[in-house]
Amino acid sequence: MTRDAVQGRRQPSSVDCKTHVGNGFSRQHNASHESITLLNSSSGHRDYRTTHTMSDKPSVKKSDSSQSVNDGLQLKKELGLLNGVAIIVGIIVGSGIFVSPRGVLEEAGSVGLALIVWISSGILSGIGALCYAELGTSIPKSGGDYAYINEAFGPLPAFLFLWVALLIIMPVGNAIAALTFANYILQPLFPTCDPPDNAVRLVAAIVICLLTFVNCYNVSYATKVQNVFTFAKIAALILIVICGFVHLIRGNGQNLSYPKSFDNTNTSPSKIALAFYSGLFSYAGWNYLNFVTEELKEPYKNLPRAIYISLPLVTIIYLLTNIAYFAVLTPDEVLTSNAVAA
Repeated sequence: MTRDAVQGRRQPSSVDCKTHVGNGFSRQHNASHESITLLNSSSGHRDYRTTHTMSDKPSVKKSDSSQSVNDGLQLKKELGLLNGVAIIVGIIVGSGIFVSPRGVLEEAGSVGLALIVWISSGILSGIGALCYAELGTSIPKSGGDYAYINEAFGPLPAFLFLWVALLIIMPVGNAIAALTFANYILQPLFPTCDPPDNAVRLVAAIVICLLTFVNCYNVSYATKVQNVFTFAKIAALILIVICGFVHLIRGNGQNLSYPKSFDNTNTSPSKIALAFYSGLFSYAGWNYLNFVTEELKEPYKNLPRAIYISLPLVTIIYLLTNIAYFAVLTPDEVLTSNAVAA
């Protein structure tokens, strides 16, 4: 009698793993299960072969509410059109309109050319702002210049620009604005002389620290503070314009009359270039809304609209403010004053 031979033949088990990355993870595993089948061989011996059948296990999926791995952090969209206009106007209307009239007039040489420089600077700034409106809607990311340089030239130039802006460009601009603010705040306390340098620096440092804290504390609170100070600055400039036009109505506009307004005009290209430098400095800040594009509601609509509203508004305010300056003050008084609006 022969004994039954048991032959176990294992076929390679296959495992089909499918991973999908989307709103969550889903994995499907096909596990192999063994079954023994009895076969009759041609020799009369019974042959036990091990076969494998594939069965699907139910897929395991995470909740649809789970975040995708590829999804980045999204900032809260809390800024509307009014907030966008307030940001642009509030940043542009700063120290420039209070200190630059002296520099523009000094290089231009005449009131007439100085006013032309102010208008032309507004037009040039508007052209640049329109370019940023296109960039902001094409690349709707926060970060402004950094985001655009990164998309166009790669991470290294963007990284270098970011550090230059962080260590040089931004601190210098903020320091000038803070010092100008401190000078105007302290000027009424020292009517016959300039405020002490240490006092001006102390007030400027306090202002910078306070505003830094406000911006870090809460976005909503920071926008409210921004709106309040923006409206306060615009109201102050409107008051200056009203006072200036009252002088014009009373017949005190000799400095603005033609051809006297173009007396002593500088025709040197270098002088005119320096005049434009001072004028364009006063319009700096029209690109700052692009730094918070992700926080803007409907950025494809509100970003261009905010720019379209802000730049013409600022240009008109600057032009009327300078007319008011020259209606009240003579060119010599403007050139010798550290605080023109005081």
